[in-house]
Amino acid sequence: MSQQVELFYAPQTRATGVRVLLEELGAPYILNVLNFKLGENRKSGFLAINPAGKVPAVRFGDTVVTEQVAIYLYLADLFPEKGLTPAVDDPLRGPYLRWFVYMASCFEPALVDRALKREEPPQSMSPYGSFDTVMENMREQLSKGPYVLGDRLTALDVLWAMGLRWGMMFGIVPEFDEFKDYTARFFERPAAVKVLQEDQNLAREQEEAAKAAGVP
Repeated sequence: MSQQVELFYAPQTRATGVRVLLEELGAPYILNVLNFKLGENRKSGFLAINPAGKVPAVRFGDTVVTEQVAIYLYLADLFPEKGLTPAVDDPLRGPYLRWFVYMASCFEPALVDRALKREEPPQSMSPYGSFDTVMENMREQLSKGPYVLGDRLTALDVLWAMGLRWGMMFGIVPEFDEFKDYTARFFERPAAVKVLQEDQNLAREQEEAAKAAGVP
């Protein structure tokens, strides 16, 4: 494939996980780096890509994709030969889609409510049930094997490893052994090691650029 994926990117954001996925896929890509501290995500050029001013976003040819889960699904399907996505007729395809959507519809809303110390909505209205239910469901799933789908590494694992790691770092996600073992194992992978190191370096560079521009 001669075309490159363009990733609209800022360090230490959800875009970091997408970059790890691109590395895992061995996909040709270029970074379009935005410095949030300088407001580059609020300029008209990027708002034409994503009016919400958020990353990640990807462009491939004339196709633009925003929203984290949609991007993971799109990229894994774009490079099926890498084996990170089950085929449509694979029995794992259903669970694969389920746990992607679970991240967006249950895990993240539950984390936001907990982080902001908001009262959980009534069960009849809640998109996720309860925070404890969400965590226990994921804990049980990870007890079945080294990866979300058991013995098979998929794009799901990039998403969940990033999400669980972030949640535990900020003291929101409970540090269950299943979560700690899973993230420790994933972040030994070369793609994750490379991207996280470069991410830290880029974050420092952006911090220095913001200070030079007089931005606190």
